[in-house]
Formats: sequence, structure tokens, C-alpha cells
Amino acid sequence: MPADHTSVVVADDDVLLREGLVSLLEQSRFHVVGQCGEASMLLAYVRKFRPDLAIVDIRMPPTHTTEGLDAAQTIREEIPDTAVLVLSAHAEMEQAADLLATGGRCGYLLKSRITDVDQFIETLERLVKGEAVVDPVLVQELVSARRANDPLEALSARELEVLEQMAEGRSNAGIAKQLWVTEGTVEKHVHSILMKLPLAGTEDDHRRVLAVIAYLDTR
Repeated sequence: MPADHTSVVVADDDVLLREGLVSLLEQSRFHVVGQCGEASMLLAYVRKFRPDLAIVDIRMPPTHTTEGLDAAQTIREEIPDTAVLVLSAHAEMEQAADLLATGGRCGYLLKSRITDVDQFIETLERLVKGEAVVDPVLVQELVSARRANDPLEALSARELEVLEQMAEGRSNAGIAKQLWVTEGTVEKHVHSILMKLPLAGTEDDHRRVLAVIAYLDTR
């Protein structure tokens, strides 16, 4: 495998979707070291090859319930250097929040949203670099279903916009581009968000992940 290629394992029992993903990845500086349609084989491939990335269908044989999600959690625990992207046909808030609670290098996307190839590849690259990514549709559902006892009420409208962009996995530079503000302005908003939310007093990178989890957990 060329040194500049990213190794990846693809797990989805939908053969057409899996083959399509493999073909797309192979054309985009990724090297697929394994592909399969069940969770046990996924774990075997990841343990053997320790790839940079695992793309996982949330529901796989035999019960088509949470096999993929359970395997993703196992990968995060055993091989944290492997980034994990979970693909789902439905927006399931609790599962997304549970996955993000494991920290960076993980993501949750709806299959129906994978329509822009360049954006999808960019998302994979951000995951491998250590970011967390959540499907914008899921983020919007969480915003509209916030609980009455909302820890985010202390945030301004602009801070909520910044936090939403953080939940989608964007860096400060990416947020600045999306909101048409300077990166320095975004840094100030992020600092304010971390100060206003009841987060553990650890390093800022970890607090950033906790802020996103608080955002996702508010329904």
C-alpha cells in the first residue's frame, strides 16, 4: 500500500452498497484491506489489519439490530487509533450520542445523505485526522427536540450556531468559513461555550468533545 493511502475496512451486508463504497474509496487514495457483511468478520479484519478507518453499517446479520454499533464500540475500546464511521438508514439519537461519548475519530452518518462524493471523502479524511462527525439531519432533530431543562440555554444564538458546527465535526477554520466570520471570532465563541457549559476541567480538546455530547444529549 502506498504510504499516502489510508487503509480502511468496509462492513455492510448490502453487497451493492458495499461494493460501491469500495470502488469509491479505491479511487480516492484509500486502500480497502477488508470488506465483509457481518460484525464478527469486521472485528477479525480490524484486529488483524488495524486499519486507519472502519466504515460500519449499524444493522447487520444475524438480527439486524445493533450488531454494527456494538462492533463499533468494541473497536473504539480495543483499537482507538482506528477511526470509525457508522452508517445508518435512520436517525437514532441515543446511539449517536453513545458513539460520540467515546471521543474523537468517530462519526455517524445517514446513508441517504451520502450524495456528494467530495464531501463524503472530506468527512472520512476529517475522521482519520481525529475529528468527530455527526449527520446534520441528526443535529437538527436534536435541536428541535431539546428538553425543558436545557443546559444550552445559557448560550447565545451565535454560540449555538458554533456548537452546531462543532457537532458536525468542523474545525475552527471550517466553522469560520461556514459562518462568514474570522477564525479568531470562532475561537472566542468556542472558549465562551466551554466556560458556560458544565464540563469537566480537562484539556480543551476533550472539553470540546464533551460540549458536543452535551449538545447531542439535549432533547
